Amino acid sequence: MKIFVLNAGSSSHKSCLFDLSQGNADGQVARPLWRASLDWTHAEGSVELTASGAGEETVTVLPLTDKGEGLEAMVETLVQGQTQVLDDLAEIGAVGHRVVHGGCDYQQPVVVDSGVKETIRQLIPLAPAHNPANLQGIEAMERILGGVPQVAVFDTAFHSAMPPAAFTYPGPYAWVEQGIRRYGFHGISHQYVAQRAADLMGRDLEDLKLLTCHLGNGCSLAAVKGGVCVDTTMGFTPLDGLMMGNRSGSVDPGILIYLMRQEGYSADQLDRLLNKESGLKGLSGVSNDMRVVAEAMEQGSDQAQLAIGVFIHRLRREMGGMVASLGGLDGVVFTAGIGENTPLVWRRACEPFEFLGLRLKAELNRAQNDQDIAAADAAVRVWVIHTQEEWAIAQACAALLQPA
Repeated sequence: MKIFVLNAGSSSHKSCLFDLSQGNADGQVARPLWRASLDWTHAEGSVELTASGAGEETVTVLPLTDKGEGLEAMVETLVQGQTQVLDDLAEIGAVGHRVVHGGCDYQQPVVVDSGVKETIRQLIPLAPAHNPANLQGIEAMERILGGVPQVAVFDTAFHSAMPPAAFTYPGPYAWVEQGIRRYGFHGISHQYVAQRAADLMGRDLEDLKLLTCHLGNGCSLAAVKGGVCVDTTMGFTPLDGLMMGNRSGSVDPGILIYLMRQEGYSADQLDRLLNKESGLKGLSGVSNDMRVVAEAMEQGSDQAQLAIGVFIHRLRREMGGMVASLGGLDGVVFTAGIGENTPLVWRRACEPFEFLGLRLKAELNRAQNDQDIAAADAAVRVWVIHTQEEWAIAQACAALLQPA
């Protein structure tokens, strides 16, 4: 089965095509036949389309503003031009979509129908920057590919097993009735890297207590025990928890009340402040990119040094909380942009947990492949794993549509 995977965002669309009928030599992740992306931030009134397939890569700037038209142009590169890998779009057996918010409604991937689309639409207030784009991607692919089965894979689903004590906020009980609770995000990534770590350790996931750290522009932790998530740092929205690239993470709600009363901030201003102007970018005054901030710190920037110090402090604190929820620790996983590429973060994040038998190798280096960075005699294994969300979505589609 050939599965088209789409991650539709407000400013970008990323897609790839997997052929699940092809054997996979290492038993792990299959390489996609084709990849493509749309960058809507390239220039006003246009979109940059990058496609790679058949050993070729093309980059084209198209005078388009309509997202649906952009997706049509993207899909066309599958069947024509230098990147052609299919003779006909009818070869596509299914489309898998990353959908950010499934609320309380979806704990597993589902085949998309009118009811699913309506639920995703109703959940827009919980993910206003993501669910509209996800829904738009689903509807566009319906127009382009007709009746090809589509599957929604939800970023919140992996966290749905959390116990009520972990997902309930200590506000009035009316919040519980309104669905105001901790949902968690990055679930597709957390689930994939937890299973991958178990495979690398030669253990059953159900027998392990793992702390998974998804550290990118968005950051979250998950406590995975008995094969399920029992706690996570993101909450009702992706703003909660760790300090991130642009987002503040958890702050005292009283700060927001203060800014509203004393500075006259509106809800929209607070939204922008917390989601776009905080985190690494806000504190460093340089960038939301950890590499740029680290370089500025090395060049003597006090703000950059403070930004990284706060990032590490809050990461350590939340890691400790996850360990408490696990009641022990067999392994730690770092993944995503910062998590996969920043030895500074690996070292400093793990330092306080040596009392648990968590010790790293003396020499730490980035590697192309997944790697164990724990010392040989450490009691806790520490893995750096390249997250493969697209592959996980493709596998979820196949499992749903072609059950064993």
